[in-house]
Amino acid sequence: MANVVVIGAQWGDEGKGKITDLLSRSADVVVRYQGGVNAGHTIVVEDKVLKLHLIPSGILYPDTICLIGSGTVVDPKVMLEEISMLKENNIDISGLKLASTAHVTMPYHRLIDMAMEERRGAKKIGTTGRGIGPTYADKAQRSGIRVIDLLDETKLRESIDIPLKENNALLKKIYGRETLDKELIIKEYLGFGKLLEPHVVDCTRIIHQASRRKNNILFEGAQGTLLDLDHGTYPFVTSSNPVSGGACIGAGVGPTLIDRVIGVAKAYTTRVGEGPFPTELSGKINDQLCDKGGEYGTTTGRRRRCGWFDGVIGKYAVEVNGLDCLAITKLDVLDELEEIKVCTSYELNGKKIDYFPSSSEDFSKCKPIFETLPGWKSSTANCKNLDDLPEAAMSYLRFLAELMEVPIAIVSLGANREQTIVVEDPIHGPKRALLGS
Repeated sequence: MANVVVIGAQWGDEGKGKITDLLSRSADVVVRYQGGVNAGHTIVVEDKVLKLHLIPSGILYPDTICLIGSGTVVDPKVMLEEISMLKENNIDISGLKLASTAHVTMPYHRLIDMAMEERRGAKKIGTTGRGIGPTYADKAQRSGIRVIDLLDETKLRESIDIPLKENNALLKKIYGRETLDKELIIKEYLGFGKLLEPHVVDCTRIIHQASRRKNNILFEGAQGTLLDLDHGTYPFVTSSNPVSGGACIGAGVGPTLIDRVIGVAKAYTTRVGEGPFPTELSGKINDQLCDKGGEYGTTTGRRRRCGWFDGVIGKYAVEVNGLDCLAITKLDVLDELEEIKVCTSYELNGKKIDYFPSSSEDFSKCKPIFETLPGWKSSTANCKNLDDLPEAAMSYLRFLAELMEVPIAIVSLGANREQTIVVEDPIHGPKRALLGS
C-alpha cells in the first residue's frame, strides 16, 4: 500500500494529467487538493480527447473514488459541464465526490479577476480570468461561499449578503463595471447546488476511512512548483500551493500519511502567462517545440512559451517537494533536434549560481549557463521499453537524473496511454534508485 502525491516540477503543463491517469490504475482513491478551473489537463483515451479542469482524471476508472478536496475552489457551472461531457462519453461518474467545505467561485470573482488584470496594464500577471485569485482572497478574508452553502437557501442568502455588496461596490466604483443581482445569483447557484448535492461529502472523513482500509490514495496537484503562492516566481504565481505540502492542507491529512512524492517534468520547459523564464527560446526551435508539443493551454488556449530544460528550477522542485522520483514527459518532442541544451546553472550579476534565487528581481536577471548534448534524430514514439530508446536519448535521461539527483521512474513518449515506459512502478515498487542511479 502506498499513498502518493503527484506534482508538477516546473511551471505547470508538464503532462500531469497523463501521469495521474496512468497511476490511477493502481489507486483506489484520487484526491485533487488545490487550484480551480484555472488548471486543466488533457487525457487521450482510444483516440478520444477529454479535457478536464476540476474532475481528477481517475474518473476514467469505474472503481476509483475521485475526490475534489477542500483546498480546491470550485466553479459549479464548469464542474457540471464536465459531468455532462463525461456522461456523453459513457464514463461512470458514480465515484465522483466533492468536499462540502470547498469554496465556490462566484460570478463577481470572475468579473473582479478580469477587471484587476486589465487595470494592471503592462504589469499584468497573466491570470486566466477564471476568478481563482478573488475566490481564494474571499476565503482568506472569511467571507467566502462554500459548497455546503449552496444546499441551503437561508444559509446562502446569509453568506452572500456582505461579499456581494462589497464586490458590487468594487465593480461599480473602482472598475466602472455593471453590478450583479443578488436574486439571480441565488436562484442560479441554488440550482447548481441541487445538481451537485448527490456528490457532496465530508472529504477528509472519506480519505481517512480509505486509509484505514489500506487503500491506495493518489493526491493530485494542479499547476506546478514554480507557480506556488509561497515558493514560486512571485508575483507571477497561482493563488494556492501546488507543492507536495499543499496536499496535506488541501485534503486534510497529516504528512505521515504520505509515502511517496512523484514529480512530473517535461523534457524541456514551458510556461504560460507572464514572468521571468531564463531558458526561453525564440525563433525556429521555439516554434518547433511549440507545434510538435502541442503547447497550447488546456484552459485558455494560449500559446505556451518554450525553452530548454532548466535543471536549476528542477533541483529546486526536488528540494521543495521532497521528490522520490520523476516522470519525464514529451521526450519525443525532441526527436528531430541536432543538439539539445540543458541549463545547469545561472549567471547573476557576473557570478555563477546553482540555486533558484528567492528575489523575483534577481531571477529576472539570471542568464542560463548551458551544457549541450547530442540529439538522436530518430523517432522514439513507438519505443516500448528503455532498450528501444536511442543511446543519445538514454544519455539525455541519465544526464537529467544525475543533474537533479533524483531517479526517473516513468518516461512518456506521446499523448496516448500506451506511449509510456514505466521503468519502475512508482506506487508498488520499492523506494530505490531507478534510471539515473
